[in-house]
Amino acid sequence: MSDLEGLTRRLLIQNKTDEEILKRLVQEYTDFKDIDKELAYTFANAILTECKRSDISEVSEPFIKDLLGINKANVTVGKQGVGCRGVGDFFVHKLIAGLSETKKQPFLSPTSLDDAGAVKLSNASILNGTNDVIIVSKMEGIHSRLSDFPFVCGFHVTRACLRDLYVKGAEPISIMIDVHLADDADVGKLFDFMAGVSTVAELSEVPITAGSTLRIGGDMVIGNRLVGGISAVGVAQNKLLARRNIKVGDKILMTEGAGGGTITTTAIYSGNHNVVNETMNIKFLEACNILLKKEYLKDIRAMCDVTNGGLRGDLYEINYEAKTGVTIYEDRVRELVNPVVLELLEKVGVDYLGVSLDALLIYCSESVSGQIISDLASINIK
Repeated sequence: MSDLEGLTRRLLIQNKTDEEILKRLVQEYTDFKDIDKELAYTFANAILTECKRSDISEVSEPFIKDLLGINKANVTVGKQGVGCRGVGDFFVHKLIAGLSETKKQPFLSPTSLDDAGAVKLSNASILNGTNDVIIVSKMEGIHSRLSDFPFVCGFHVTRACLRDLYVKGAEPISIMIDVHLADDADVGKLFDFMAGVSTVAELSEVPITAGSTLRIGGDMVIGNRLVGGISAVGVAQNKLLARRNIKVGDKILMTEGAGGGTITTTAIYSGNHNVVNETMNIKFLEACNILLKKEYLKDIRAMCDVTNGGLRGDLYEINYEAKTGVTIYEDRVRELVNPVVLELLEKVGVDYLGVSLDALLIYCSESVSGQIISDLASINIK
Protein backbone atom coordinates (compact mmCIF):
# COMPACT_ATOMS: atom_id res chain seq x y z
CA MET A 1 0.00 0.00 0.00
CA SER A 2 1.27 3.48 -0.80
CA ASP A 3 0.06 6.77 0.68
CA LEU A 4 0.73 9.05 -2.28
CA GLU A 5 -0.06 12.30 -0.47
CA GLY A 6 2.03 11.31 2.54
CA LEU A 7 4.90 10.28 0.30
CA THR A 8 4.74 13.56 -1.63
CA ARG A 9 4.74 15.69 1.51
CA ARG A 10 7.69 13.71 2.87
CA LEU A 11 9.69 14.25 -0.32
CA LEU A 12 8.88 17.96 -0.28
CA ILE A 13 10.21 18.20 3.29
CA GLN A 14 13.38 16.48 2.05
CA ASN A 15 13.71 19.24 -0.58
CA LYS A 16 13.47 16.84 -3.49
CA THR A 17 12.99 18.48 -6.88
CA ASP A 18 9.66 18.33 -8.68
CA GLU A 19 11.22 16.01 -11.24
CA GLU A 20 12.42 13.60 -8.55
CA ILE A 21 9.04 13.60 -6.83
CA LEU A 22 7.13 13.01 -10.07
CA LYS A 23 9.46 10.17 -11.02
CA ARG A 24 8.89 8.48 -7.66
CA LEU A 25 5.10 8.90 -7.86
CA VAL A 26 4.99 7.51 -11.40
CA GLN A 27 6.94 4.48 -10.16
CA GLU A 28 4.43 3.97 -7.33
CA TYR A 29 1.53 4.13 -9.78
CA THR A 30 3.05 1.69 -12.26
CA ASP A 31 3.94 -0.72 -9.41
CA PHE A 32 0.32 -0.94 -8.28
CA LYS A 33 -1.75 -0.17 -11.37
CA ASP A 34 -1.81 -1.38 -14.97
CA ILE A 35 -1.64 2.10 -16.50
CA ASP A 36 0.80 3.71 -18.93
CA LYS A 37 3.41 6.19 -17.75
CA GLU A 38 1.70 9.13 -19.45
CA LEU A 39 -1.48 8.68 -17.39
CA ALA A 40 0.57 7.98 -14.27
CA TYR A 41 2.45 11.25 -14.84
CA THR A 42 -0.85 13.15 -15.14
CA PHE A 43 -2.03 11.73 -11.80
CA ALA A 44 1.36 12.36 -10.17
CA ASN A 45 1.45 15.97 -11.33
CA ALA A 46 -2.03 16.58 -9.88
CA ILE A 47 -0.96 15.17 -6.50
CA LEU A 48 2.18 17.29 -6.39
CA THR A 49 0.22 20.43 -7.27
CA GLU A 50 -2.44 19.82 -4.61
CA CYS A 51 0.13 18.99 -1.91
CA LYS A 52 1.86 22.29 -2.56
CA ARG A 53 -1.41 24.20 -2.50
CA SER A 54 -2.49 22.55 0.76
CA ASP A 55 0.79 23.23 2.58
CA ILE A 56 -0.38 25.10 5.70
CA SER A 57 3.06 26.63 6.23
CA GLU A 58 2.04 29.00 3.42
CA VAL A 59 -1.17 30.03 5.22
CA SER A 60 -1.02 33.58 6.60
CA GLU A 61 -4.26 33.64 8.66
CA PRO A 62 -3.31 32.51 12.24
CA PHE A 63 -6.73 31.02 13.09
CA ILE A 64 -6.86 28.90 9.94
CA LYS A 65 -3.26 27.84 10.49
CA ASP A 66 -4.09 26.68 14.04
CA LEU A 67 -7.30 25.03 12.85
CA LEU A 68 -5.56 22.96 10.17
CA GLY A 69 -2.26 22.38 11.96
CA ILE A 70 -1.14 19.51 14.17
CA ASN A 71 0.19 19.90 17.71
CA LYS A 72 3.06 17.48 17.28
CA ALA A 73 4.27 15.24 20.09
CA ASN A 74 7.51 14.59 18.18
CA VAL A 75 7.26 10.85 18.73
CA THR A 76 5.89 8.43 16.15
CA VAL A 77 3.06 6.01 16.81
CA GLY A 78 5.46 3.12 16.18
CA LYS A 79 8.11 4.32 18.62
CA GLN A 80 5.46 4.97 21.26
CA GLY A 81 4.10 1.46 20.78
CA VAL A 82 0.51 2.53 20.12
CA GLY A 83 -1.51 -0.58 19.36
CA CYS A 84 1.21 -2.89 20.70
CA ARG A 85 -0.54 -3.39 24.04
CA GLY A 86 2.49 -2.54 26.14
CA VAL A 87 3.27 0.17 28.67
CA GLY A 88 3.62 2.83 25.95
CA ASP A 89 0.22 1.93 24.55
CA PHE A 90 -1.44 1.99 27.98
CA PHE A 91 0.08 5.41 28.62
CA VAL A 92 -1.48 6.78 25.42
CA HIS A 93 -4.81 5.13 26.31
CA LYS A 94 -4.88 7.08 29.55
CA LEU A 95 -4.21 10.35 27.73
CA ILE A 96 -6.93 9.64 25.15
CA ALA A 97 -9.36 8.74 27.92
CA GLY A 98 -8.65 12.09 29.58
CA LEU A 99 -9.29 13.93 26.31
CA SER A 100 -12.64 12.14 25.99
CA GLU A 101 -14.03 13.67 29.18
CA THR A 102 -16.84 16.21 28.76
CA LYS A 103 -19.36 17.80 31.11
CA LYS A 104 -21.85 15.04 30.31
CA GLN A 105 -20.47 12.07 32.22
CA PRO A 106 -21.23 8.45 31.17
CA PHE A 107 -21.96 5.68 33.66
CA LEU A 108 -18.77 3.88 32.61
CA SER A 109 -16.27 6.19 30.93
CA PRO A 110 -13.07 5.59 28.91
CA THR A 111 -11.06 6.71 31.95
CA SER A 112 -12.01 3.42 33.61
CA LEU A 113 -9.85 1.60 31.01
CA ASP A 114 -12.58 -1.04 30.89
CA ASP A 115 -13.58 -3.31 28.01
CA ALA A 116 -16.52 -1.11 26.97
CA GLY A 117 -18.36 2.07 27.93
CA ALA A 118 -21.89 2.61 29.22
CA VAL A 119 -24.64 5.14 29.85
CA LYS A 120 -27.83 4.85 31.84
CA LEU A 121 -30.92 5.11 29.70
CA SER A 122 -32.35 7.53 32.25
CA ASN A 123 -29.64 10.02 31.24
CA ALA A 124 -31.70 10.76 28.13
CA SER A 125 -34.11 13.50 29.13
CA ILE A 126 -37.06 11.96 27.24
CA LEU A 127 -36.69 8.57 28.95
CA ASN A 128 -37.54 8.99 32.62
CA GLY A 129 -38.28 6.01 34.84
CA THR A 130 -35.67 3.74 33.25
CA ASN A 131 -32.96 3.86 35.91
CA ASP A 132 -32.32 0.11 35.75
CA VAL A 133 -31.52 0.03 32.01
CA ILE A 134 -27.88 0.49 30.96
CA ILE A 135 -26.75 0.91 27.35
CA VAL A 136 -23.28 -0.54 26.75
CA SER A 137 -21.24 0.31 23.65
CA LYS A 138 -18.01 -0.93 22.13
CA MET A 139 -15.77 -0.13 19.14
CA GLU A 140 -13.27 -2.79 18.03
CA GLY A 141 -10.61 -2.33 15.34
CA ILE A 142 -9.58 -5.14 13.03
CA HIS A 143 -6.21 -6.86 13.26
CA SER A 144 -4.37 -4.98 10.50
CA ARG A 145 -2.30 -7.97 9.38
CA LEU A 146 -5.43 -9.94 8.57
CA SER A 147 -6.12 -7.56 5.68
CA ASP A 148 -5.32 -10.29 3.13
CA PHE A 149 -7.51 -12.82 4.92
CA PRO A 150 -10.85 -10.95 5.06
CA PHE A 151 -13.17 -13.75 6.20
CA VAL A 152 -11.25 -14.57 9.39
CA CYS A 153 -10.60 -10.83 9.80
CA GLY A 154 -14.34 -10.10 9.86
CA PHE A 155 -15.07 -13.13 12.06
CA HIS A 156 -12.55 -12.30 14.76
CA VAL A 157 -13.17 -8.56 15.01
CA THR A 158 -16.91 -9.12 15.35
CA ARG A 159 -16.50 -11.83 17.96
CA ALA A 160 -14.10 -9.61 19.90
CA CYS A 161 -16.53 -6.70 19.82
CA LEU A 162 -19.46 -8.77 21.15
CA ARG A 163 -17.15 -10.33 23.72
CA ASP A 164 -16.51 -6.94 25.31
CA LEU A 165 -20.23 -6.29 25.68
CA TYR A 166 -20.87 -9.68 27.26
CA VAL A 167 -18.14 -9.26 29.88
CA LYS A 168 -19.83 -6.09 31.11
CA GLY A 169 -23.03 -8.07 31.65
CA ALA A 170 -24.79 -6.74 28.56
CA GLU A 171 -26.81 -8.61 25.94
CA PRO A 172 -25.72 -7.45 22.46
CA ILE A 173 -28.56 -6.08 20.33
CA SER A 174 -26.85 -4.39 17.39
CA ILE A 175 -23.71 -4.71 15.23
CA MET A 176 -22.37 -1.87 13.04
CA ILE A 177 -19.55 -1.98 10.52
CA ASP A 178 -16.95 0.52 9.32
CA VAL A 179 -14.63 -0.84 6.63
CA HIS A 180 -12.18 1.00 4.36
CA LEU A 181 -10.30 -0.46 1.41
CA ALA A 182 -7.37 0.92 -0.59
CA ASP A 183 -8.00 1.88 -4.21
CA ASP A 184 -6.78 -1.39 -5.77
CA ALA A 185 -8.42 -3.85 -3.37
CA ASP A 186 -10.63 -6.47 -4.99
CA VAL A 187 -14.30 -5.93 -4.18
CA GLY A 188 -14.39 -9.59 -3.20
CA LYS A 189 -12.41 -8.64 -0.08
CA LEU A 190 -15.34 -6.57 1.08
CA PHE A 191 -17.77 -9.43 0.53
CA ASP A 192 -15.56 -11.95 2.35
CA PHE A 193 -15.11 -9.55 5.26
CA MET A 194 -18.88 -9.15 5.45
CA ALA A 195 -19.29 -12.92 5.36
CA GLY A 196 -17.04 -13.23 8.42
CA VAL A 197 -19.02 -10.55 10.25
CA SER A 198 -22.33 -12.14 9.26
CA THR A 199 -21.20 -15.56 10.45
CA VAL A 200 -20.71 -14.32 14.00
CA ALA A 201 -23.90 -12.26 13.79
CA GLU A 202 -25.85 -15.37 12.73
CA LEU A 203 -24.34 -17.65 15.38
CA SER A 204 -24.82 -15.11 18.16
CA GLU A 205 -28.27 -14.00 16.94
CA VAL A 206 -27.29 -10.33 16.96
CA PRO A 207 -28.50 -8.31 13.92
CA ILE A 208 -26.32 -6.10 11.74
CA THR A 209 -28.03 -2.71 11.69
CA ALA A 210 -25.74 -0.19 9.96
CA GLY A 211 -22.38 0.35 8.33
CA SER A 212 -20.05 2.47 6.25
CA THR A 213 -17.81 1.42 3.36
CA LEU A 214 -15.20 3.80 1.99
CA ARG A 215 -11.82 3.86 0.29
CA ILE A 216 -8.76 4.71 2.38
CA GLY A 217 -7.93 8.27 1.38
CA GLY A 218 -10.07 8.05 -1.73
CA ASP A 219 -7.72 7.40 -4.66
CA MET A 220 -4.73 8.86 -2.80
CA VAL A 221 -3.90 5.50 -1.16
CA ILE A 222 -3.17 2.76 -3.66
CA GLY A 223 -2.74 -0.93 -2.97
CA ASN A 224 -5.13 -3.53 -1.59
CA ARG A 225 -5.17 -2.94 2.18
CA LEU A 226 -8.35 -3.37 4.22
CA VAL A 227 -8.81 -1.50 7.53
CA GLY A 228 -11.74 -0.65 9.76
CA GLY A 229 -13.66 -1.91 12.73
CA ILE A 230 -16.87 -3.16 14.26
CA SER A 231 -19.09 -1.35 16.72
CA ALA A 232 -21.81 -2.92 18.81
CA VAL A 233 -24.44 -1.93 21.35
CA GLY A 234 -25.82 -4.00 24.20
CA VAL A 235 -28.30 -3.67 27.05
CA ALA A 236 -27.78 -4.52 30.73
CA GLN A 237 -30.34 -4.54 33.56
CA ASN A 238 -29.57 -3.07 36.97
CA LYS A 239 -25.93 -4.06 37.11
CA LEU A 240 -22.74 -3.53 35.14
CA LEU A 241 -19.89 -6.00 35.58
CA ALA A 242 -17.26 -3.26 35.66
CA ARG A 243 -13.69 -3.64 36.86
CA ARG A 244 -14.29 -1.04 39.57
CA ASN A 245 -16.58 -3.56 41.33
CA ILE A 246 -13.71 -5.94 42.11
CA LYS A 247 -13.06 -6.43 45.81
CA VAL A 248 -10.14 -7.78 47.82
CA GLY A 249 -10.75 -11.49 48.44
CA ASP A 250 -12.64 -12.17 45.21
CA LYS A 251 -12.05 -15.48 43.49
CA ILE A 252 -10.71 -15.22 39.91
CA LEU A 253 -11.76 -17.91 37.46
CA MET A 254 -10.25 -18.26 33.99
CA THR A 255 -11.60 -20.27 31.06
CA GLU A 256 -9.54 -22.02 28.40
CA GLY A 257 -8.32 -19.71 25.64
CA ALA A 258 -7.50 -20.56 22.03
CA GLY A 259 -6.93 -17.03 20.79
CA GLY A 260 -8.53 -14.86 18.15
CA GLY A 261 -7.13 -12.40 15.64
CA THR A 262 -3.64 -12.25 17.15
CA ILE A 263 -3.20 -16.03 17.31
CA THR A 264 -4.65 -16.36 13.81
CA THR A 265 -2.14 -13.82 12.52
CA THR A 266 0.73 -15.54 14.31
CA ALA A 267 -0.31 -18.90 12.86
CA ILE A 268 -0.65 -17.64 9.28
CA TYR A 269 2.57 -15.64 9.12
CA SER A 270 4.62 -18.39 10.75
CA GLY A 271 3.29 -20.93 8.27
CA ASN A 272 1.32 -22.91 10.89
CA HIS A 273 -2.01 -22.54 9.13
CA ASN A 274 -3.64 -25.53 10.83
CA VAL A 275 -3.73 -23.59 14.13
CA VAL A 276 -6.24 -21.12 12.64
CA ASN A 277 -8.94 -23.76 13.00
CA GLU A 278 -8.50 -23.75 16.79
CA THR A 279 -9.61 -20.10 16.92
CA MET A 280 -12.80 -20.48 14.87
CA ASN A 281 -15.42 -20.83 17.59
CA ILE A 282 -17.75 -18.74 19.74
CA LYS A 283 -17.17 -20.55 23.03
CA PHE A 284 -16.46 -17.29 24.82
CA LEU A 285 -19.82 -15.84 23.78
CA GLU A 286 -21.60 -19.04 24.76
CA ALA A 287 -19.97 -19.01 28.19
CA CYS A 288 -21.05 -15.43 28.86
CA ASN A 289 -24.54 -16.12 27.60
CA ILE A 290 -24.91 -18.91 30.14
CA LEU A 291 -23.60 -16.84 33.05
CA LEU A 292 -25.82 -13.82 32.37
CA LYS A 293 -28.91 -15.97 32.77
CA LYS A 294 -27.99 -17.40 36.17
CA GLU A 295 -29.30 -16.22 39.54
CA TYR A 296 -25.75 -16.08 40.89
CA LEU A 297 -24.97 -13.23 38.48
CA LYS A 298 -25.40 -10.93 41.48
CA ASP A 299 -22.34 -12.61 43.03
CA ILE A 300 -20.17 -11.99 39.96
CA ARG A 301 -18.37 -8.68 40.48
CA ALA A 302 -16.77 -8.30 37.07
CA MET A 303 -15.79 -10.17 33.93
CA CYS A 304 -12.93 -9.42 31.55
CA ASP A 305 -11.37 -10.96 28.47
CA VAL A 306 -7.70 -11.83 28.19
CA THR A 307 -6.77 -9.66 25.23
CA ASN A 308 -4.86 -6.38 25.62
CA GLY A 309 -1.25 -7.38 26.16
CA GLY A 310 -2.31 -10.85 27.29
CA LEU A 311 -2.97 -11.80 30.89
CA ARG A 312 -0.05 -9.67 32.06
CA GLY A 313 -1.31 -6.56 30.26
CA ASP A 314 -4.93 -7.03 31.27
CA LEU A 315 -4.09 -7.50 34.93
CA TYR A 316 -2.02 -4.32 34.80
CA GLU A 317 -5.06 -2.35 33.65
CA ILE A 318 -7.55 -4.21 35.87
CA ASN A 319 -5.52 -3.76 39.04
CA TYR A 320 -4.96 -0.09 38.21
CA GLU A 321 -8.70 0.49 37.99
CA ALA A 322 -9.75 -1.83 40.86
CA LYS A 323 -6.90 -0.66 43.12
CA THR A 324 -6.08 -4.23 44.13
CA GLY A 325 -3.33 -6.78 43.68
CA VAL A 326 -3.62 -10.31 42.34
CA THR A 327 -2.11 -13.73 42.96
CA ILE A 328 -1.51 -15.84 39.83
CA TYR A 329 -0.93 -19.59 39.83
CA GLU A 330 0.97 -19.88 36.57
CA ASP A 331 0.88 -23.68 36.42
CA ARG A 332 -2.94 -23.53 36.40
CA VAL A 333 -3.00 -20.69 33.88
CA ARG A 334 -0.74 -22.62 31.51
CA GLU A 335 -3.14 -25.56 31.60
CA LEU A 336 -5.88 -23.27 30.30
CA VAL A 337 -4.07 -22.36 27.09
CA ASN A 338 -5.24 -24.48 24.16
CA PRO A 339 -2.40 -27.03 23.72
CA VAL A 340 -2.19 -26.53 19.95
CA VAL A 341 -1.97 -22.77 20.43
CA LEU A 342 0.58 -23.13 23.26
CA GLU A 343 2.76 -25.33 21.05
CA LEU A 344 2.63 -22.65 18.34
CA LEU A 345 3.60 -19.86 20.74
CA GLU A 346 6.52 -21.85 22.12
CA LYS A 347 7.64 -22.70 18.60
CA VAL A 348 7.76 -19.04 17.50
CA GLY A 349 9.10 -17.74 20.82
CA VAL A 350 6.05 -15.77 21.97
CA ASP A 351 5.27 -15.49 25.70
CA TYR A 352 1.74 -16.81 26.23
CA LEU A 353 1.27 -14.44 29.18
CA GLY A 354 1.71 -11.43 26.91
CA VAL A 355 -0.59 -12.32 24.03
CA SER A 356 -4.36 -12.30 23.53
CA LEU A 357 -5.80 -15.71 24.40
CA ASP A 358 -9.55 -15.04 24.10
CA ALA A 359 -9.99 -16.45 27.62
CA LEU A 360 -12.62 -15.23 30.08
CA LEU A 361 -11.73 -13.89 33.52
CA ILE A 362 -14.51 -14.03 36.11
CA TYR A 363 -14.17 -12.14 39.42
CA CYS A 364 -16.72 -13.58 41.81
CA SER A 365 -17.60 -14.50 45.34
CA GLU A 366 -15.93 -17.75 46.40
CA SER A 367 -19.34 -19.15 47.31
CA VAL A 368 -20.44 -19.37 43.66
CA SER A 369 -17.14 -20.28 42.00
CA GLY A 370 -17.81 -24.02 42.08
CA GLN A 371 -21.23 -23.64 40.46
CA ILE A 372 -19.80 -21.43 37.72
CA ILE A 373 -17.12 -24.00 36.91
CA SER A 374 -19.77 -26.73 36.82
CA ASP A 375 -22.12 -24.78 34.56
CA LEU A 376 -19.36 -23.96 32.08
CA ALA A 377 -18.17 -27.57 32.07
CA SER A 378 -21.70 -28.63 31.10
CA ILE A 379 -21.23 -26.85 27.75
CA ASN A 380 -17.71 -28.23 27.30
CA ILE A 381 -15.87 -25.12 28.44
CA LYS A 382 -12.81 -25.78 30.61
